[in-house]
Amino acid sequence: MIRILFFLLASSLLGCSTSTPVHPPVELVDMENKIHIKRIWQRYIGFGASDKYLKLKPLIVGDTGYSIDHTGLVVAWNIRDGRALWQQEYQTSAATAISTDKKHLYFGTSLGEVIALNLQTGKKVWQQQLSSEILSPPVSASGQLVVRTVDGRIHALKSASGNKLWSHDRNMPTLSLRGTSTPVITHGIVVSGADNGKVTALALDNGNVLWETTVSIPRGRNEIERLIDIDADPVVKDGVIYVVAYQGRLAALKLDSGRIMWVRDVSSYSGMDVDSHKIFLSASDGNVWALDRFNGATLWKQDQLHRRRLSKPAFQGRYILVGDFNGYLHWMSREDGRLLARTQLGFSLVNDKDDEEYIEDERVFSKSRNILTQPQVNGDMAIALTREGLLSAYMVSELD
Repeated sequence: MIRILFFLLASSLLGCSTSTPVHPPVELVDMENKIHIKRIWQRYIGFGASDKYLKLKPLIVGDTGYSIDHTGLVVAWNIRDGRALWQQEYQTSAATAISTDKKHLYFGTSLGEVIALNLQTGKKVWQQQLSSEILSPPVSASGQLVVRTVDGRIHALKSASGNKLWSHDRNMPTLSLRGTSTPVITHGIVVSGADNGKVTALALDNGNVLWETTVSIPRGRNEIERLIDIDADPVVKDGVIYVVAYQGRLAALKLDSGRIMWVRDVSSYSGMDVDSHKIFLSASDGNVWALDRFNGATLWKQDQLHRRRLSKPAFQGRYILVGDFNGYLHWMSREDGRLLARTQLGFSLVNDKDDEEYIEDERVFSKSRNILTQPQVNGDMAIALTREGLLSAYMVSELD
């Protein structure tokens, strides 16, 4: 049985208690925002991830957002005002964000269940039991649903019925981080990173292995130092796979063969995004890097957010947006990495009969403020979710 290392070890456990971390994050320097950030609404969506380390990021489809909390409460909401459109309670230990194929909504549970919902009403369509806990959202293509479980297996199901099609098993290390990367489906190929530092390509129609490449090799004197999990989601662009391991390497691989084109030493568990020329990556130490996607060369580095446990970067026009452990959203320039603006989430909801009042949580390292997932962007709107379920939407514009 795989022993899961809850990913809040030593200095990584920044946002999960009220005591000061062993290696505290860098303090933010006072700054004047160079772009206008206006909060337009906020609301709670259940209990969020609460004490669990779950990346329950919101899903946005058109003008509708979908969220889930760790108890199985699913809510559809209007992205313009946060108003709930419908909600369903499934009273199960949800462990993944919501995903969709424009016909159904899907999520996985810590009990190894995959659950499909009607996109319009949230009513359950089918449920399928798999081999172990599911921590990354199911992904769909060509009428199939691909799911990774924490025991290393990749499963393919019929998206319409949940019937099992094939399963691929992999050997996993005895110790790993709390989390799994989400498989990517492209050109009939399923690409998946694993806890052993390898990337595997499978045929979508039958699960046959097309190739397997080792990206990172364990190094260190003990099991913790030898962790090389690929927990960040692979990114595929123009026939190239970009993948990064914790305490390991960033690599560019050819999609058709798995051949490594280039590598460089960098560690990340949050992940990256890629545009036509650059890779933007949140490193494990809190630095944000812009790299040339063709050779991995450094274009710029932003080090003013050191050890602030940053989320995966999101693109918003000319800006990059990340969230941190203390509920801050940071906007920086895609061109040179300059910090341009920030604002803070992190409020606690107090219920008093029929009244709701938002009060600021003043604990410096309160877990209630943790932003565990990539902020979601819809045009000039940015939406972020705290660990305890506070969903906030901001309008971003140029200063007059």
